[in-house]
Amino acid sequence: MIEKILNFKLLFIILHIFLGFIVTFLPVSKIYTLLIIFIGILTIFKTKNKGEEALYFISYLSGAEVFIRMISGTILYETGKYGVILFVLLGIILGPIKQKATVSFVFYILLLLIGIVFTQVPAGESIRKAIAFNLSGPVTLGIFAIYCYKRIVTIEQLKAALFMGLFPLFAMISYIYFRTPNLEELVFNTQSNFSTSGGFGPNQVSIMIGFGAFILVLFLFLRVKTSLYIFLDALFLAYFIYRGLLTFSRGGMLTAAIAFLSFSFFMFRYQQITIVKISKYVFISLVLFFGIWLYTSNITGGMLANRYAGKNASGVVKTDVTAGRGKIIDSQLENFNKSPIFGIGVGNGKYSRIESGKNITAASHNEVTRLIEEHGLLGIVALLILLLVPLENMFFSNNYQRAFLMSFYVFWFLTINHSAMRIAFPAFAYGLSLIKIIPDET
Repeated sequence: MIEKILNFKLLFIILHIFLGFIVTFLPVSKIYTLLIIFIGILTIFKTKNKGEEALYFISYLSGAEVFIRMISGTILYETGKYGVILFVLLGIILGPIKQKATVSFVFYILLLLIGIVFTQVPAGESIRKAIAFNLSGPVTLGIFAIYCYKRIVTIEQLKAALFMGLFPLFAMISYIYFRTPNLEELVFNTQSNFSTSGGFGPNQVSIMIGFGAFILVLFLFLRVKTSLYIFLDALFLAYFIYRGLLTFSRGGMLTAAIAFLSFSFFMFRYQQITIVKISKYVFISLVLFFGIWLYTSNITGGMLANRYAGKNASGVVKTDVTAGRGKIIDSQLENFNKSPIFGIGVGNGKYSRIESGKNITAASHNEVTRLIEEHGLLGIVALLILLLVPLENMFFSNNYQRAFLMSFYVFWFLTINHSAMRIAFPAFAYGLSLIKIIPDET
């Protein structure tokens, strides 16, 4: 089934673009979600995961999760994460590959669960929701990491998985286009823009658009056709970048850029490309990007440039370019000092800030500091496990393999530092940094 889809990539891109249109007026969003789960389960059962079908559907669902939330297609709010866990378990149980033993990520999950003991929510609040909101992402990461740890994946299987994750992003881009008002009617400022993000959270939308742009530029770099025509692929990439910039959420786009630079660095080292060829790639990339940047900045009346420069609408540099995240981090470190061993408990950080009276009520956007605040030293140990295991995998890889592994690692780490683990994507990116990439089977 997957092979048939990938043999008609342009057709499925068009179908997803059409999907993004029809969900704007037809109540089919939950049917779409149920089809993903049902077809995924059926395919994995039928194939016994012999061709890494579980990985393909995990990729697709990770790419679709934000879109599903945008169109109110969730069965449960964490449908994406629960679906990933389901596909992982089916892949492990039914698959022919004996999974490499790893106690690291089992230990990591146990460290997270200890923090539940110290959870205390105010009267009227749901302890289940507080735990699910903060731990569903990290636990999904741990379970997917167990699946991916030193799992042998061919380069063609990896490319196929990335294609599967890209398809729903075309649906999301299409939906955003049809939901965005006329840009000439919008008054732009230097805040993240919900109007140009399909009415949904710009931070999460930007992350997924950034990942889509990364996949497209990676395929262009490797001369892998997304559609039938390289020129059309370049247009797709330009439009993804354009839409990502219009969200006015910097994290997703900057992360994608850094991840691609990382990929390019190791790929250039592997191929030992000459300075002339490097200059050609760099020149074409810069011309493309700055052309899109100037066009988008002009549309927004220069507000885009102010946003990325950390300035307000008047062009004055903001005193806090972190949009309040710095204050949250300060309060998290204060809470760590109060309870350094076990932390203050899962989900308690938000309520602690409310009770402090400092007008810092937002939930953490940074998974690193959340682990330190809510799990204490146990959280630091859990974080060290996450940081070190992929590096060990990369150490025993060549530069071609490192190009992919490091870019996924960068995507995970930078994403959790500005958006925590609200969505399944960071878990997906992290898992891919643990695989063993081998040449295609002949």
